[in-house]
Amino acid sequence: MKKIIILTVIIGIIFLSACSEQSTDPGYVDNSAEENASAEESLQEAVQVKPEDTEGKIVNEFNLVAQETEWNLGSDNTITAWTYNGTVPGEEIRVKEGEILKVNLKNELDEPVSIHWHGIPVPNTQDGIPGVTQDAVVPGETYTYEFVANDPGTYWYHSHQNGVEQLDKGLYGTIIVESAEDENYDRDYTLVLDEWESGNHSVADASKMEDMEGMDHDSMDMEGMDMNGRGQDPMMGHDMSSYDIYTINGKTYEENEPLSVKEGETIKLRFVNAGYMAHQIHIPVDYKVTHVDGQRVNNPQIVNGSLFEVAPGERVDVEFIADGSGDFTIDCHGEMEASHDMQLDVVYEDENGQKVEHNSSPDLLDITKLGEKTESQFSLDDEYDVSYEMDLATEMNADAEMGMVWSINSETFPDVPPIEVNEGDKVKVTLTNNSMDQADHPMHLHGHFFQVLSKNGEKLEGSPIIKDTLNVKYGETYEVAFVADNPGNWLFHCHDLHHASNGMVTTVNYQNLEEFYNDTGEVDNQPE
Repeated sequence: MKKIIILTVIIGIIFLSACSEQSTDPGYVDNSAEENASAEESLQEAVQVKPEDTEGKIVNEFNLVAQETEWNLGSDNTITAWTYNGTVPGEEIRVKEGEILKVNLKNELDEPVSIHWHGIPVPNTQDGIPGVTQDAVVPGETYTYEFVANDPGTYWYHSHQNGVEQLDKGLYGTIIVESAEDENYDRDYTLVLDEWESGNHSVADASKMEDMEGMDHDSMDMEGMDMNGRGQDPMMGHDMSSYDIYTINGKTYEENEPLSVKEGETIKLRFVNAGYMAHQIHIPVDYKVTHVDGQRVNNPQIVNGSLFEVAPGERVDVEFIADGSGDFTIDCHGEMEASHDMQLDVVYEDENGQKVEHNSSPDLLDITKLGEKTESQFSLDDEYDVSYEMDLATEMNADAEMGMVWSINSETFPDVPPIEVNEGDKVKVTLTNNSMDQADHPMHLHGHFFQVLSKNGEKLEGSPIIKDTLNVKYGETYEVAFVADNPGNWLFHCHDLHHASNGMVTTVNYQNLEEFYNDTGEVDNQPE
């Protein structure tokens, strides 16, 4: 509330000052540009963490520069990447629970950018959504984000300005909020999954769009189409199999250094999917899935060599004991040749020469059956203040640029009816994937965590599963619930950003919200 009051006063002062300076005097000079710049500086000051909120807290300050970089993925595949601080992924940010994070973003690219803190329930002012919570940061400018990191877990950050292109070029990094229990691990590795095209083509390249001009969409055969790397994305005119390079931490298998371990150590692996395709990961030793989207799984069971899937935007934390049985390889199971790039060796420093082999046909873990049941915040029997049905679908649309859109309840953003809430409301959302292209829809909610209540009508019987991104596959229905405890205007969208940029976005809007941002139209804000 203090932020809102301060901002209201500032805007009022600026408005009155502007009015008082205008004159019929022929010598009057229009200072609107300077005044707009001053208003932007005042807005920055108004939304930062106030001195009284920092008392007794450690402030961690990072400088991130959005810049173009020549980046070698492997096998002499050098691309022109967009990066934070010159690497893919960008610099990893690590802070401890309860500490303050301050990030100064400088834009040295030729296009506007932003930073969204994916999964972290930051104040709405810090969410980094151009046209919704801020103007995108234009070339040459610097913008500061600041918030208290109250929620431990594995998260990531990325641009939310024209994300379908900017993420595809590498504009992302990871952020780890460490809890006290993280000190129990002897080694802690972060592994970011992504896909690329050789020849330095972006999936959002305009030439790909041009290839589709004149195509008869009414005659397209959508039946049986698989969007997980084996079919074609008709909306973008792009064969998803043209992602012919897979990487871990921006490098293919032959370019990555092995992960070192010693016998007896407890190892933590944090998997983050920054790409547009779900990946099934195989670890051929006993392990536990301890966290999903940074949130703890209650008493997770030991898994023996099963696959687990990481969909776009999701994170999966894995723990294993280095028992000395031998070196092994983490790999990706998939039909595409590029899957072989997404491997990483784990080697013992004592070089015992043993090698653990992979099971040829491992099972796939179901995240709704992880861990043991315990008390949870929500149940299917609860009474909810707001219930919202979300029908995720594909629509033929002659007015759309490519003749198709991805929709929520037969509408596309910004015409999708929002989820309207009051602070404190208990909200239940039912998500059903009816897309005729049979695409996955990894749905991501900003500013909140939600609990998964049921899958295909069956309530969860294991650990409560708390997430911010949930992959809804074709034909599936999930019920999820959250408390409206973080006032603002928040996006709820598919994290296959081809789908989001072509309609599959809605918002969670708090009623009686005092607005802190107004899009003046001076910046080309593209929130997806």
